[in-house]
Parts: sequence; structure tokens; C-alpha cells
Amino acid sequence: MIASVIFYFRVFIHTHFSALGIAMLAAYPIIVVLVLALYSGSMAGGFQGSLKWVDNFGIQILIYVMLAWGLNIVVGLAGLLDLGYVAFYAVGAYAYALLGTHYGLSFWILLPAAGAMAAFWGVLLGFPVLRLRGDYLAIVTLAFGEIIRLVIINWREVTNGSAGISGIPKVSFFGLMSFNVSDPNYIAKVLNIATSSAYYKIFLYYLILGLCLLTAFVTIRLRRMPVGRAWEALREDEIACRSLGINTTTTKLTAFATGAMFGGFAGSFFAARQGFVSPESFVFLESAIILAIVVLGGMGSLVGIAVAAMVMIGGTEALRELDFLKQIFGPDFTPELYRMLLFGMAMVIVMLWKPRGFVGSREPTAFLKERRAVSSSFTKEGHG
Repeated sequence: MIASVIFYFRVFIHTHFSALGIAMLAAYPIIVVLVLALYSGSMAGGFQGSLKWVDNFGIQILIYVMLAWGLNIVVGLAGLLDLGYVAFYAVGAYAYALLGTHYGLSFWILLPAAGAMAAFWGVLLGFPVLRLRGDYLAIVTLAFGEIIRLVIINWREVTNGSAGISGIPKVSFFGLMSFNVSDPNYIAKVLNIATSSAYYKIFLYYLILGLCLLTAFVTIRLRRMPVGRAWEALREDEIACRSLGINTTTTKLTAFATGAMFGGFAGSFFAARQGFVSPESFVFLESAIILAIVVLGGMGSLVGIAVAAMVMIGGTEALRELDFLKQIFGPDFTPELYRMLLFGMAMVIVMLWKPRGFVGSREPTAFLKERRAVSSSFTKEGHG
């Protein structure tokens, strides 16, 4: 039934795919709560049961969508292979954790501060790699990510080392209401509704959704501006880019700074969501996963990257629910441990089936004239 409806409205869905996707994402928590409320027979049961679905299958996926869209600016648009992107993620997380716990600053103040700090480190990374390309650039960025992680581990006086930072303050509802039960302005007390921890998760879901949409909006606008076209020219051919009079130094630095800024935003949100940060959350594997999402989704394609994040991260979370596999392979079988094997299989399959990713496209955003199809006769005769 569903397949026939999709087939009948396939043209409409293809035309308005992005708008329909945003509408489904906006309605996702509401749908989950209503379905679970009908299943449990009470609205309180619906809210409480939605915790796992909103957090693991909503917030978790959107965090990686935002990270992948930020890395897409560096890798997909500017063509700079960055293997240490998780460093900016860590800078944003620790900036919020340290300033929030020691100085009691609000999330709404620290969010732009974390993004600015990550952008600053992105510029610092950009200067040493201005003359590097390809494998050499990848090695330097990989080293940068490891340096940041080792500094976090060894600078115990500030970062508390491997023990991490706990007690990170929660996000408030724009300073009007709190999500701490003990506070007098707790949201349930103000609105006179039943107490539930699901309110905070639902609020965080819409917050990260808004940050993702902001990332997409800025990326789309920048692509149409001269700086975005300079990124694409740099990606295609750096020598030709210089011959056109484009300042490649500024172009690279803006790409690193912009991508790092969104990584810092995601890091500060991660710290607020977890309430705890430690160096184990920012290992090289995270950079590899984010880069794999960008490659599988298609470098430069926002929709493809979002689909890839949903498949990879959502698939990993879905593995945790497959308890029936323990009856087949034994009680000691843990399906989620095989996620990296599935990542590898997915990358091999997609690279064979769609070498440029799910929705990969290298077409520039601007044309001097309207695109015209080349006649096949020219190609046969060798003129095209």
C-alpha cells in the first residue's frame, strides 16, 4: 500500500523532497509520542517511552548530520581532505564544558563562543597546510586531531584528563524556563503539566534540528556567493584557480574556519546533551565515521549526506534492538560490535554501485550560459 502511494506521487516527492523531509523531521517527536501513547494507553507513557526513540534515533543522527555538513564544506566544496575534523568537535565541547561549569555562563552565550573558538583553531590549522595537498594534507590534519586529543588528556589541571568533565549545566528554554526538577521555574511547574524527563530530550531534538537547518542554509547561501564558487574552483584545480586571480590562501582559510565553526556548534550541543565530556568521545574513529558519511552521501550533496547519516548512524542504533540475533548466534553475541564491519561493507557496495555517493554531484553552482546537451554525432566524430 505504502509502496503504491509512493510510486503514484513519485514526481511530487522528487520535486519537494527537501520540504517533505524537513516536515517529517519536525513532526517526528510528535508522531513518536502519539504512537506510544496509544500503545501504552496514557500520554505520560507516550512521553516516557519516547526517550529512547527521540534521543538515539533523532538527536544522535542529527548531530552527525550537522558534523557531516560542516565537514562537507571543507571536503566536498573546497576539496581539502580533513582527517582531524573531530578536533573542532572537541574544542566546541570542552569550551562549553569548561566555561559553563566554572563561570556558569548560559548555553545561548557559549554556543556562538564555542563556534568562534573552533573557527579560530580552524584558521590556525589552515596556515600550516596552505601549501599542502592530497595525502600530505590528510596526514597533517590527522596529526592535528591527535594533538588536540592528547592535549586534552595531559592538561589535567584544566581538562581533568581522562576522567573528563561532569556536571555540565543543561540548556534552558531561552532563559525563561528550566529543565531541572528542583528549580522553581521548572517547565512542568510553569506550564502545570506532568513531570517528565522527555521534555528536555524533545527540546534538544528541535534545537539540534534548528542548528542543522542553519548549517544547511548557510552552506547553500555560501555556495552561491563568490567565496563558494572559489571553493569549487579550488576543488577542481588549484593551479587554474590561482591563474584566475583567486586568493587561494583566503579561500582555504575560510573553508577551514567555516567548517570548524559548525563543528564547534555541534560540540557545544553534544556537551550540553551528555552533561559529561571525556577524550574518549573524540578519537580518530569519529573523524573517520564523519568522513565516511560525507563520501557515502556524495561530496557536496546535503540531501545525500543526510540520508547517509540516517542509514549509518540509525543502522548502528537499530543493531542494538536486534536481540533476536542472540537466539541464533548465542547469548554472548553483541550485534552493535559489528557496526564497523557493516560500515566497510556499505562503503564497498556504494563505491561499486554509486562511485560518487548516493546523490553525488560535481556540477558547479554557476554557469556563464545555459547548459546545452552535446549532440552524439560530435562525440562519435571526435569533435566533442
